[in-house]
Amino acid sequence: MNMLLLKYSIVKMKTLISIFVIAITISAFGQKSTMELIFTADNNGQHVPLDSILIENLTQGGDTSLYAPDTILVLDYVASIGNNETIEENTFSVSQNYPNPFRGKTEINLNLPQKDEIKIAIRDILGRELAHYENTLNRGNHSFAFYSGNEKYYFLTVTGKQTNKTIKMLSLNRETIFGEKCKVVYNGYESNNISYKSHQASNSFGFNLGNELEYTVYSEIGERTIISSPTGSQTYTFQYASGVPCPGIPIVTDIDGNTYNTVQIGNQCWMAENLKTTTYRNGNPIPNITNDSIWRNLTTGAYAWYGNDINWRDLYGGLYNWHTTVCANGLCPLGWHVPTDDEWTTLTNFIGGTVSPHGNELKSCRQVNSPLGDTCNTTEHPRWNQNSDDWGTDDFGFSALPGGNRNSFGTFNGIDIGGNWWSSSGNSSTNAWYRSLYYFNGFVEAGDKNKIKGFSVRCLRN
Repeated sequence: MNMLLLKYSIVKMKTLISIFVIAITISAFGQKSTMELIFTADNNGQHVPLDSILIENLTQGGDTSLYAPDTILVLDYVASIGNNETIEENTFSVSQNYPNPFRGKTEINLNLPQKDEIKIAIRDILGRELAHYENTLNRGNHSFAFYSGNEKYYFLTVTGKQTNKTIKMLSLNRETIFGEKCKVVYNGYESNNISYKSHQASNSFGFNLGNELEYTVYSEIGERTIISSPTGSQTYTFQYASGVPCPGIPIVTDIDGNTYNTVQIGNQCWMAENLKTTTYRNGNPIPNITNDSIWRNLTTGAYAWYGNDINWRDLYGGLYNWHTTVCANGLCPLGWHVPTDDEWTTLTNFIGGTVSPHGNELKSCRQVNSPLGDTCNTTEHPRWNQNSDDWGTDDFGFSALPGGNRNSFGTFNGIDIGGNWWSSSGNSSTNAWYRSLYYFNGFVEAGDKNKIKGFSVRCLRN
């Protein structure tokens, strides 16, 4: 009898454990977690009020917007499980206007599950109707353009037989195309919603852990962008001030006694000038190799002045092979290091990416025939070569200058044409990652080159 009771107890316990495990599994995979992303902005220590924040999912597609005074985005997510819902063809949907904020003109998409009598009304913040559209539309996706008047905020309401939806739109420049009048224009019709799904916006903004998001904030003094892959709640501070020295570290001195200005960009503290030390941090000299054949066979650290001419030293800094950047003797001053490839990416993500014009935003404004005038317009070195389409604007105080390079054969080229900067990250036994800027475009080039090459170096605060 006792044996039977014991067996029954064991079976019952196993059953309870199985139910408990199943419950935990369902809970783990069936519940969504949340994170809060807080957005704020600063201009040289002063808070900057934000008009709106555009959040775009670069991985999945889709976007959403926040409007003042709301500056907190709450994201629901499931780790490693896709939850990006798409707009079904049998759903009444109105996209957030795109772009938003906008200048003069913006577009809206409407998806109808069936033929319907549609009314579109545009109102200002006081509720006054400014524009109106009314028609019977077939099932499918319909596109509209809205041309603003001189208001800042607009509310667009779409009404059908069974439902209605309102979106909020923000105009940046308040410049009108049709005088002071607003206008809604019908753009066209598609019998399916494929194109609409690429514009999903806030109606179906999906997010999974690991997705790359782009945040663009708008204020009275301009816009700023950060790209990030959030893994938890955090605060993003957008810096409007440019050329601000690192707090408490306006200059840094290397072991040779050379001094360098610093600049705070996001959460990173950078040297604002190219390195020109001839000595490692531990006091050992860095070999100055002038012979081409010796240079191209090196597997240890070395440096050169452009063209083996020391007169370029104070203008563009030194050119170092990659082996110098990872030497245990230490290339950068104490408390500083050669940035990794990921740290370079952090910089370009902060300024908005690597496409034009973000490269121009890192360049020094010193350029031949610069349209910015004053000291930016110069033929004196250091400076960038002339280009009528792309010029340095130095939005962040990075002040990049084109120091050229020493190639794998040991010869020099590219002074005033391009700047090349090493990362400390190798990619193979022969190549390592770098960043480049050129006078003839506004891109930040990222790639890997032979470790023998002589490139400029910027140091980053630990």
